[in-house]
Amino acid sequence: MPANKNTNVFSDFFNSEKMGGLLLIVCTVASIAIANSSIGNGYLHFWHSHVGLPCSKLQLNYPVGEWVNDGLMAIFFLLVGLEIERELYIGELSDFKSAMLPVVAAIGGMAVPALLHFLFNHGTATQSGIGIPMATDIAFALGILSLAGNKVPASVKIFLAALAIIDDLGAVVVIALFYTKELSLLNLSIAFSIFILLLAFNKMKIKKLLFYLIPGIAMWYFMLRSGVHATVSGILLAFAIPFDKEGSKLSEKVQHFLHKPVAFLVLPIFALANTGIVLAPGWQHTLISNNSTGIIAGLFLGKPIGILLFCFAAIKLRLSNLPQGMRWGHLSGVGALAGIGFTMSIFITNLAFDDAGLVQNSKIAILTASMLAGLFGFALLKWACKKHPSIHASVENK
Repeated sequence: MPANKNTNVFSDFFNSEKMGGLLLIVCTVASIAIANSSIGNGYLHFWHSHVGLPCSKLQLNYPVGEWVNDGLMAIFFLLVGLEIERELYIGELSDFKSAMLPVVAAIGGMAVPALLHFLFNHGTATQSGIGIPMATDIAFALGILSLAGNKVPASVKIFLAALAIIDDLGAVVVIALFYTKELSLLNLSIAFSIFILLLAFNKMKIKKLLFYLIPGIAMWYFMLRSGVHATVSGILLAFAIPFDKEGSKLSEKVQHFLHKPVAFLVLPIFALANTGIVLAPGWQHTLISNNSTGIIAGLFLGKPIGILLFCFAAIKLRLSNLPQGMRWGHLSGVGALAGIGFTMSIFITNLAFDDAGLVQNSKIAILTASMLAGLFGFALLKWACKKHPSIHASVENK
């Protein structure tokens, strides 16, 4: 793929994500405001009202909110998977040494927050929330990054996107391994059989999208019925769709098509469905509970500490280098922005806890930590860009 075309693909992704991040902020504020207004009860009731398909044999009758989390979010994960696939073939992850730093950063950014939450919640009923502070919200993070202006080096934006993409993949693995409550081996076997069929289509160089979408929907259904979270099927479908570096790029076409619907429809609806938080009197006191403290410490402190420590070790061991134009100040800002958990953290919260009050308190902690991380990351990046003016054009100006 020519370099300028590769840049354009990333530019499309960055621009849709940054605008989507700003829209997420608006939807979150609106959702909280509505939930605490006179129509709040009706608003929350809507997301909990059941909607089923006409065919009763499929046994698909779920609350509207679950349709969003299990159905619409599968499309989000499909886009994430396509982004990972592109990065592996022609992006930051295609070269081992270039890929090593965001991979190491993502590992550190997952391990240290999980450790901090574990330290606060070991042996308690909220220990299962260990995965909540491990995630980075790519839309929010890139949205805040965009506010820092065009002085941010392009390498910083690409690094943050690569880190967040790897982080999302790690979150998917965590969901699949640790948040599967009841497992149906029959349905899981059928789902993976469909995945193998899709891989066969790929090997046979079948380029018709319907050959992937129709079985992909079936794979989503059986994954949903298996007990493994249905959104995993989005990642699997992404890796089954052909990515041809030379000829017609079906994967790239699907990815390009999904950018704006995901950024401007799927994620805003997810925000509306999951941030209707009723702020009861004394809600701020919940922030000092073990679970909330673990979430805030993990996202606001654990993310930047883990990313910086692991990157420092990788560079000292000469496994990788800082990308061109990036300084440690930029990396500190990126580490702080990675503490914006939002989408994935809320998503894992819904899987980790059954108690509605605990879920709500966790969401308050996530929003608090994400706001602090966003403000701190923004300030660090502005400082770093002022201290180290970059001669490298930003992505959107290329």
